[in-house]
Amino acid sequence: MDFSRLLGCFEDDFALLRDAVAAADPPARVPSCPDWSAADLADHVAKVYLHKAESIRLGAFPEEWPPGVLDDDPVTSLAKTHAVLIGQFSAHSPEDRAATWHEPDQTVGFWIRRMAQETVIHRVDAELTAGRPVSPIPDDLALDGIDEVLKLFLGYGSTRWLDDFGTLLDEPDERPLSVATSHHAWTLKAVPGEGALPGRVHVEDAKTGFDGDALVSGDAGPLLLWLWNRGDDASVRLSGDPALLKQFHALRTAATQ
Repeated sequence: MDFSRLLGCFEDDFALLRDAVAAADPPARVPSCPDWSAADLADHVAKVYLHKAESIRLGAFPEEWPPGVLDDDPVTSLAKTHAVLIGQFSAHSPEDRAATWHEPDQTVGFWIRRMAQETVIHRVDAELTAGRPVSPIPDDLALDGIDEVLKLFLGYGSTRWLDDFGTLLDEPDERPLSVATSHHAWTLKAVPGEGALPGRVHVEDAKTGFDGDALVSGDAGPLLLWLWNRGDDASVRLSGDPALLKQFHALRTAATQ
């Protein structure tokens, strides 16, 4: 997706998120994140927005946190921090430097993509909390989100956040698993550690969804939500070896916690 399209999606989903938070009771529980209230959800998103704005402004991760921009009112806090973040996006080109957790990509563009994907997931959380119908996720945004979850959070994340994966990659089942939607597919393979190198999940684009011993497939929007633990197994299609599917469930849960 190009950055103008990602920014457009970000703005659309932020408007839905803000309106849903405004419609929800602050103490209401978030069905997709039961440990959070509606106020907690708004606070989380506001802090994420502010942290990314500072990471762009400073070109480094902020040391003093959080700065005093947050408001006691969840909707006001969201609006303020969104304005700060948009201000940083507007003041920079996507190619400009920004501090990110993804070492190969230290650019503002990384955060444009990440915040578009962060916002669409949390606006679904907010809509569920407010008892509203979940608005559709555009296919192109969902497809990009699936690619991000698999390659960045699972593939790259398995090499960076080792503690989150525990022993899952010590002696994994190395058979390939496919994830597919529409006309795109990915092949995933858990690889054990070798010497001083830890285990990891290797992810690559595939020509078809039939390259693995198990397959997870579905429409792009529901599949994205399932990968982020916002949908049950009935929202996607699972086929192939049950043990491999169970391992994938554990790996993607570790990657998205």
